[in-house]
Amino acid sequence: MPQRNISTLKRRENRIPMEIPVMLDGHRNLPGVEATFTENVSAKGARVVSVRHWEKGAPMKLASRTGEFRSEARVAYCQPLGGDGYAVGVEFLQTSGRWVVESTN
Repeated sequence: MPQRNISTLKRRENRIPMEIPVMLDGHRNLPGVEATFTENVSAKGARVVSVRHWEKGAPMKLASRTGEFRSEARVAYCQPLGGDGYAVGVEFLQTSGRWVVESTN
């Protein structure tokens, strides 16, 4: 069976490179809020940097540090970064407030 090249897979929405200060909460093994930032964003999710390893499918809460946006979310993926930390793909589920990118749907 031929391998699929991940770069050929299409996202439903384009991601925009943007550093937004956010807070993550809800880690199962390491309670407490983590202050971090996004690497890129879309209307339905973001890629964030975390010092914690998150399990795929795990629930999380994400909020902008200004408090204008909050979301119940799901971890889509968690990949180790060079050095310390992880890149975490976050899918927004239930949102409130204004995010930096509006949905076109």
